[in-house]
Amino acid sequence: MRNMEGKVALVSAASKGLGRASALSMARRGAKIGLCSRSADEAAAAAEDISKEADVETWHCVADIGTVEGVKNFIEGGAGHFGGVDVLVSNAGGPPPGEFNDFSDDDWRRAFELSVMSAVRLVDAVLPHMKGRGYDRIIFILSSSVRELIPNLTLSNVMRPAVAGLSKSLSRELAGDGILVNVVASGAVLTDRVRQNCAAFAKKQNISLEESLAVATKQIPLGRLGEPDEFGAMVGFLVSPGASYITGGYILVDGGRLKAI
Repeated sequence: MRNMEGKVALVSAASKGLGRASALSMARRGAKIGLCSRSADEAAAAAEDISKEADVETWHCVADIGTVEGVKNFIEGGAGHFGGVDVLVSNAGGPPPGEFNDFSDDDWRRAFELSVMSAVRLVDAVLPHMKGRGYDRIIFILSSSVRELIPNLTLSNVMRPAVAGLSKSLSRELAGDGILVNVVASGAVLTDRVRQNCAAFAKKQNISLEESLAVATKQIPLGRLGEPDEFGAMVGFLVSPGASYITGGYILVDGGRLKAI
């Protein structure tokens, strides 16, 4: 269903994983895609693959969104290339796994810059290019740690809820401008990030990666890990015309794992 023809979507950290899956989902709906990555080769490859598969225009750049300059280069570059922005998907690589005593002050500062300030800066930079276009969506890609802590992910457990609070606040503040703001949060979706976390758990428990993945799977009522495309499909829906009355939401894609309401 190509119900986003001509719309422009910028997706940060979208060369792989959930960001790429989200970008591809919107491209399949006809949206033009701008994406960034810290790797020039990965950004170029992702943009080319999405363009070929979905037959849409893409643009890419190298940017570290944990920095002021990186956010500016991404948003200004994408908005300049396409002439405006209709959709922002704020995504960032998660902070490293570990427990409280594993981290220094610098670790906490880096996690804050990457996870929280990147979201703040992306929104601040994109709003002048978004307001008044009549089709405005902001999505924050987060984790189930917003609702239920994840062992050995202390930095994520602290930082992700802050962005969820930002999303809820923005959904109220920007509603008058017709800008819809939502969170899409992942559970055990099989990305490189999940593999890394499972590997860290395996090392602590002195078990194999396969055993660690099996432990994760046992906690999921659907009995399997999710695929990135399944997560991307939810992002694609929330930025589509069919989701025009959904804002301030927190939508979880986790196969039913989370026990909290």
